[in-house]
Amino acid sequence: MRHAFAKIALIIIIGIIYSGCNAVKRVPNRKSLLIDNKITVDGEKDGVLNDLLYQKPNSSILGYRFRLNLYNLAKKNPDSSYKAKFLNNPKKYNRQVKLLSAKQVARKGQSFWYFGVHNFLKKIGEAPVIIDETKVKKSIARVKAYYFNNGYFYAEGTYKIDTLKGKKGKVSYAFTKGNVSRLDSIRTKIYTKALDSLYQSTKQLSNLKKGEVFKTENFDAERNRLNTYFRNNGAFYFQQGNINFNLDTIKSTSRTNVEMVISDQNVRVGDSSYTKPFKLYKISKVNIITDNSNDVDKTKISDSVAYNNFNLYSYKKLKYRPKAITDAVFIAPGTVYSDFRTNLTVRYLGNLKIFNYPLVQYKVDEKDENSLIANIILTPRPKYSFGASLDFTHSNIQDFGIAATTSLTIRNVFNRAETLEIAARGNIGSSKDLANPDNTFFNISEYGLDTKLNFPRVLLPFNTENIIPKKMIPSTTLSFGFAKQRNIGLDKENFTGSMTYNWTPKRNHTARFDLFNIQYVNNLKVDNYFKVYRSSYDALNEYGQQYNVNPANLNEDGDLSIPDGTSGFVGDVLGGQTSLNSNDRDFKSIRSIEERRKRLTENNLILASSYSFSKTTKTSFTDNDFYIFRTKLESAGNVLSLFATATKTIDNQISKKRVFGIEYSQYFKTELEYIRHWDFKREKVLAIRGFFGIAIPYGNSTSVPFSRSYFAGGSNDIRAWQPYSLGPGRSGAINDFNEANLKLTTSAEMRFKIFNSFKGALFVDAGNIWNIYDDGPYEAEGGNFEGIRSLKDIAVGSGFGLRYDLSFFVVRVDMGFKTYNPADTSGKKWFREYNFGNSVLNIGINYPF
Repeated sequence: MRHAFAKIALIIIIGIIYSGCNAVKRVPNRKSLLIDNKITVDGEKDGVLNDLLYQKPNSSILGYRFRLNLYNLAKKNPDSSYKAKFLNNPKKYNRQVKLLSAKQVARKGQSFWYFGVHNFLKKIGEAPVIIDETKVKKSIARVKAYYFNNGYFYAEGTYKIDTLKGKKGKVSYAFTKGNVSRLDSIRTKIYTKALDSLYQSTKQLSNLKKGEVFKTENFDAERNRLNTYFRNNGAFYFQQGNINFNLDTIKSTSRTNVEMVISDQNVRVGDSSYTKPFKLYKISKVNIITDNSNDVDKTKISDSVAYNNFNLYSYKKLKYRPKAITDAVFIAPGTVYSDFRTNLTVRYLGNLKIFNYPLVQYKVDEKDENSLIANIILTPRPKYSFGASLDFTHSNIQDFGIAATTSLTIRNVFNRAETLEIAARGNIGSSKDLANPDNTFFNISEYGLDTKLNFPRVLLPFNTENIIPKKMIPSTTLSFGFAKQRNIGLDKENFTGSMTYNWTPKRNHTARFDLFNIQYVNNLKVDNYFKVYRSSYDALNEYGQQYNVNPANLNEDGDLSIPDGTSGFVGDVLGGQTSLNSNDRDFKSIRSIEERRKRLTENNLILASSYSFSKTTKTSFTDNDFYIFRTKLESAGNVLSLFATATKTIDNQISKKRVFGIEYSQYFKTELEYIRHWDFKREKVLAIRGFFGIAIPYGNSTSVPFSRSYFAGGSNDIRAWQPYSLGPGRSGAINDFNEANLKLTTSAEMRFKIFNSFKGALFVDAGNIWNIYDDGPYEAEGGNFEGIRSLKDIAVGSGFGLRYDLSFFVVRVDMGFKTYNPADTSGKKWFREYNFGNSVLNIGINYPF
């Protein structure tokens, strides 16, 4: 019955779609639906110019004009159709009025079923593109303008409209470019001598070179370059409009002579105006108003101080140490006026987080007409601010969660522009039925307290100006946190602390150095391990059925009891009390299970230092043609090793070192990530990402802590696998939470618009994790990295996704299919599980990369 219903529904859907498949349904008589644009340039096909045309054929998916057919499904005038239904059948109308009312019947015509559904189809659909000769001519003009801007001054274009059967047509465009013009002589006429001197000192950097092809964009670039250069060297009143170009083209020789004219300053007084040479201004005074707000009397200054040639004023009592403010100001008395210094000052003051957007004003000094007075007006943010948030969460082990956070921000803590943030957080959640014998719904809880103190400078006992100058906007952050977690079994306490330096070496570059990042994880219920990690328990219990020699290790069902039975059985095996010996494969597997249990239940003390760097060419939120490069280097345990050695806490040469009775972790970790986006216009973007990460244990550690290891799978990773369910290598993900210390992944995603805010994507993800230089030899076969030959175990997933763009964030749904599964033992690894039954549905916020 179920299959029959599905078939009937499918037939109905196909019938509805077919009814809209008449592509020319909405095309008027004696008009043609545009189905193709054919473009030739100098007799050869060209697809580059297609984006310049005013009319393009309706969008299609594999040749099927889906959105056009959706549009055709809608009634042209649904309101008129509704009224006509009753005009043709008055008796039916009267029956409706008696049953309802005339008003309700009229309102029924505006309902979704009669009216709204058709508007919806029109909105998500696409109206037919009907050939318009006026727009064809405009396309010719636009293409000619494009060629003109690229040096082809005498390009020509023709068109031909071909009418095809069934009210369809195509347009053929033919263009001839002609000879390209190159720059010949380049002369300048600069009226202000001071600007002429500046130009002569940098003319070798000009974007206009003799012999190069004429390109309008080069003239724009040169205008921008000079405007920036002049305004950064004192020309306060200079504007781009003061730069003009006179062009003299010679058709016979395809040469263009250029004269660049930079006019004097135009001054308007009343209804008249005059010109005068531009002046290069210096800064004579810098005045800083520190408390410009609505609740102060701005008619008098109550407090002021002069510091390092800066004048600080306050309408009330001055609440800031002068150095904290002046360190953020790059406009200094005696320096030349500069847009760059102004913008840097605004950025730095905004970065202090204690002021609203600062205002910088300039006026000519009445005592010196060649100087400017800079007035910096600051509006303080409130001393205290409170925040609260409520979030609903979902993860691979948490089906549903509710998280709440409340925070307090205190600004200007020590009167040097510091900010202190204190946040309390709590979370309750419902997990999968692991180690949950009481079957309670909310079986996960966590609460914690985090503090963060930010200093707008490098906090070190020595001067770092030569290493990290203040123009890099450095800051120092001290943070401390505590969290206690009651989860599905392994309850934990987590203590964290860090001291971090951040700065921006260049625009769109960021650097971060963690002088120390300490984490202490205290496991509270280690005896619950095998209730949580059921795969490990099932494997151990299976061995117990074969090799257990002590009946006390079994419960009433004949299985190993937790925790006494499991620990007793493992102890018997490793102690030689069973028939197994150290050379047996099952002995090694049991030892591997025990090694993993110890690793995941031991308390961790991690003291690491790290350096991170990132660079991006993204210029704005809407920029879809850019790349991002990130790298990170991290080292842990070296300081603790020196401390342990100095305090003689080494028990024996064969034992691991301890600090305060806790074995500390020691490892080196590095990561590289590269993301590249290509914009193919019309909201089509190709995005790729590559990631490499490795963490190598040494010294006091034979493995990397679980919190610092890598996993594969999930909505931002290999999307055909659930989080932690891929790898290591071809081992088959034998554990509940599979992780390793080497990761290599790459992804490619083609993004495109479906209609309105709905977007689509086709993606391919590839990668895996492996163990290397780790105690992984006891893991399942295929989990260790063995050089180039291990690359054959790279998993491949592919699929499609839907996104809904809400402007401020994107809701994302991806369906991933296992395309190549290295763990498949059937011998057929490609496309064996390529079906919906083995697919993985991922729900995420924003794009994966």
